[in-house]
This record gives sequence, structure tokens and C-alpha cells, in this order.
Amino acid sequence: MLRGVLEQLGEMGNALPRYTAPRCLLTRQAVGGCDQCVTACPHSAVEVVAGNGGIALDPQACTGCGLCVQACPTGALEYDLLPPLQAISDQKGNPAATLTCSQSGAGGPNLTCLGRVTPALLSAAGAWRVPLTLLHGDCAGCMVGSAEVPSKLHEVVEDTAKLRGAMGQAAQITIRAATPEDQAGDLKLSRRGAFGALLRAGKQQVAYHLPDKPLPFVDWSEPAERTPQEWKWRQQTLRPAPAPEEAVYWPAPLVDDTCIDCPVCANVCPTEAITRDLQPDGGVRLLLSLGDCTGCMGCVRSCPPQAMHQQSHWRGDALGAQILLRESDSVM
Repeated sequence: MLRGVLEQLGEMGNALPRYTAPRCLLTRQAVGGCDQCVTACPHSAVEVVAGNGGIALDPQACTGCGLCVQACPTGALEYDLLPPLQAISDQKGNPAATLTCSQSGAGGPNLTCLGRVTPALLSAAGAWRVPLTLLHGDCAGCMVGSAEVPSKLHEVVEDTAKLRGAMGQAAQITIRAATPEDQAGDLKLSRRGAFGALLRAGKQQVAYHLPDKPLPFVDWSEPAERTPQEWKWRQQTLRPAPAPEEAVYWPAPLVDDTCIDCPVCANVCPTEAITRDLQPDGGVRLLLSLGDCTGCMGCVRSCPPQAMHQQSHWRGDALGAQILLRESDSVM
């Protein structure tokens, strides 16, 4: 029986993030490719596969720090967001809410490394009015993450501030090193979160001290699964809802009149947010599903005539719509 339990825990201890190849700019053969995950990894656990084969993850070298996931512009690399989201939700009403790294020794809910913190998590804290403190350990000497974790967290906070700029309700985030007092801290829960936390208590003892259980494979035949959970949660946490005409920060492409109606932008789009519809009369319509766009700008870099440009802000009511980028009477 003990062996079975240990084997089950070993499976849950898989540190690797989920890799969805169709979302990778290398697999999509975007101009310039992408090496952000390789550059971000402090343990050389990510390598580019020759011949536009995407990337490969080394399970022996990966520590599960999440820095590659944090850096990936397309959501090709992911960890499950639900456990940390639940941990934040459970701390509603707690002025001392925290997320901590596993190496900090601090009390409360912890992640393997705070390199896993993303704008979606911090935006959720803002939407739920949870002032959140991110407690890290000795990052300079850490064998899980790296010395860059605190600076990367500040970048995530800046991105979150841009995302929530139109909400009028900023996320209140503090980043600091854990102290001996934090190491003796207890997890405080709101009355609403207490019951759910009790039900999950046994699982939390394991989930907070071991890497997350691997996510299931993405079924690419289901359009709803093509959008990464990070961007789904970013959109869901835009609360309180902005006015329809309010400008929301959501970088995405626009097309100018130099477009030659070629299929490159649709081909390289990692979430297929851009679609190219050929019309019966020989024309073509180029559509953008704004909420599905991750803002990677692979299409902008790959456009042969450089007819695509980034627009950083859009009307709030455009996030759930398809935007007509271009309509022409004939192809090329």
C-alpha cells in the first residue's frame, strides 16, 4: 500500500510544464522564431529542436520553477493555474494574504517557485480585492529558481497594472523576502473559504509541497482549448467590468492597406486567433478573435509586406468579438 502511495506521489511530482506544440512559434515557423523559454530557464532544461521541431524539456534538469512559463508569449508552456487561484480566493478578507515559494520556509500556501506567478494570478487578486504579498526565499542561492525571480516578479506586477488599468481597481501586490516571523505564520482564511479549505486540506498538504499534477493534453480539434488558460483567466479577471467604450490593455495586431492577402499571419498564429476566410466571390476576409490573441506579435514579425502593426489598447466590448482586420475583393 505504501509503495502505491509513493508511486502516486511520484507521478504528481512531475515538474515539467505542459507543452502544446501548435502554440509554439518555432512549430508555427514564425519569422525570427522564439527562444524566450530557453533564455529564461536557469537550469538548461529547455532546448530548441532542430528543423522547426519546437522545443524539448529535460525532466532531469527541470525543477518546476516556472520561469519558462512566465516568459512564454504564446502559452505553449503552462502549469495549472487553479490551485494558486483557489489559494488566493480562500484568503478573501485576509489583509495578510500570501503566496510563498517552497524554499522560503514561510507559512501559508506556497508554489514550487514564485517564477510561476503570472499576470492572471495577480489580476485575480485585484478583482477579488485581496492584497497579496509574494514571499520569496534566498533566490540568489536557490537551486530551484534563480536570482532573477524577484526582478521577474516586478515585471509581472507591471504587466498586471497595465492589464487592470481600465478597471479602476488595481491589484495590491507586495514582493519581499520571507522573515522568521513569516516562517511561523499560519494560513488565515475568510469564513467563505474556510469550509472549502477544510475539504481540500489533505490534498493541500501534498499539492503545496510537491510539483503540480501534469495537465492533460490539449485537444486541438476543440477550438475552445486552443486559447491558453493564462489568457482565459486574464479576461475573466477584468472585474469590475470596464465600460464598453473603455480602452483595455490587450496587445493585438492591426492590418494596413499594404496587405497582400497572403495566409502567413493566419498560419503563424499560435492560437488561431487570426482566421482567413475565402469568400465565394473570390474575396477574402481576415478576422481576429481578440480574446484569443496572446499578443505574441508573431504575425507582425512574419508579415511579408510588414502590413501588420501592434495596437496596445482596445475597447472593452471587443474582447468577446471577432474583429474584421481586412476585407478585399480578390486575393492578391
